[in-house]
Amino acid sequence: MLANYIDMAMELAVYEIIEEEETYWGEIPGVQGVWARHKTLENCRRELREALSDWIALRLRLGLPIPILAGIDLSQISQPV
Repeated sequence: MLANYIDMAMELAVYEIIEEEETYWGEIPGVQGVWARHKTLENCRRELREALSDWIALRLRLGLPIPILAGIDLSQISQPV
């Protein structure tokens, strides 16, 4: 479930080139505060995935809401079975 959520979120990611700095900027719409910046697109994607993973872990630990993506609701992870 978690891996699918991260994959779906990464499919929504948008990237742009900051020409004056010669870097790539990436973010995931609807996931506030998750972004990355790097010299190469590949490394920007890698850092964005890591930032998303850390963001999810923190929100689960603090009991904060996580947006539902593609029908995947991560709030179920932290609830007892």
